[in-house]
Amino acid sequence: MSSTSSAIVIGAGIVGLSVTRALQAKGWKVTVIERHPQAQGASVRNFGMIWPIGQAQGPAYQRAKRAREIWIEMSQKAEFFAEKTGSLHLAYTDLEMQVVEEYVAAMKGVKSAEALTPEQTQEISPATKLEGLKGALWSDEEMIVDPREAVFKTAKYLNSLPEVEFIWNKVISRIEGNTVYSGQASWSADKVFVCSGADFETLYPEVFAGIPITKCKLQMMRLVQQPENWRIGPPLCAGLSFIHYKGFEVADSLSKLREVYQQQFPELLELGIHVMVSQNGLGELTIGDSHEYGLNLSPFDQSHINELIINFLKTFAQFKDWRIGSAWHGIYPKMTDGTIDFVRDIDQYVTIVNGVGGAGMTLSFGLGEEVVDQL
Repeated sequence: MSSTSSAIVIGAGIVGLSVTRALQAKGWKVTVIERHPQAQGASVRNFGMIWPIGQAQGPAYQRAKRAREIWIEMSQKAEFFAEKTGSLHLAYTDLEMQVVEEYVAAMKGVKSAEALTPEQTQEISPATKLEGLKGALWSDEEMIVDPREAVFKTAKYLNSLPEVEFIWNKVISRIEGNTVYSGQASWSADKVFVCSGADFETLYPEVFAGIPITKCKLQMMRLVQQPENWRIGPPLCAGLSFIHYKGFEVADSLSKLREVYQQQFPELLELGIHVMVSQNGLGELTIGDSHEYGLNLSPFDQSHINELIINFLKTFAQFKDWRIGSAWHGIYPKMTDGTIDFVRDIDQYVTIVNGVGGAGMTLSFGLGEEVVDQL
């Protein structure tokens, strides 16, 4: 492709923005077409965590580290809140602490990770509940953005570049060759990238029906701004997060911990609940979440799920103000065969980029760069 090559990106969520950024960096002229006035899907309905620690060693972890570098760069260019927080995974049983120590030992020489005492943990986060605390896992690689602000301002920044144009409120319902259609309107380019997230129904439904992919619904909440600029420090997680993320599978005791949780927290595991909290630049706390999988997800949220999340959060965190400012659910695509993405060339013109699951904020900027590098 020459420096004057053109591309259409369908979808202005984090995957679409990542592909757009990578194309523009290579000199492409890019048109981004989004069905809403601004991104409204899973890209703005998450914790805002850039989370290398959760990724399995290998391509996913390396992609996450590269994405983190790009997030830092974009936060400076687009001027949105981004904080290099690190992360704390709290341990309240001897077995959980054993998983922490095994993880630290396995990661020696690979990444910065440290087992902390309760006293060291409280120094890093005043939100940590000390009663029964055995210690914590500290990692310095994680960072936080506010997804609502970051996705909006990244789109605004990219749209300010001479090579990029955003077209809002247009649903692309048909693609023929290198031309995309919204009603009677059409646009053409050398390449088309379909980055439509959990929308499997509009474009190429037969392709999605033939691959191991599903949808995941998660429930989340945001607590009000904490008083007097009080900060929790890094995002906080507890034991259930150890069994949620593939990054911890290097710990030999993880399977035993999972067995204990199956006996101790059967309802939480059935609903896919693992509890985390992050804080944005305004001081608001984002908490969650649950995971329900399938293609017929209920549009109605369950207050019982939110109560389970809050009750478990109160076992390891303490805040100044627990009032809920908002609650919502998000839906994202998820590969069911363990792969970390779905990238497929439909023909010489069209490429689908999808399937990053619940790690969209963590992986997408790296994925977009990889996709464009392979053109």
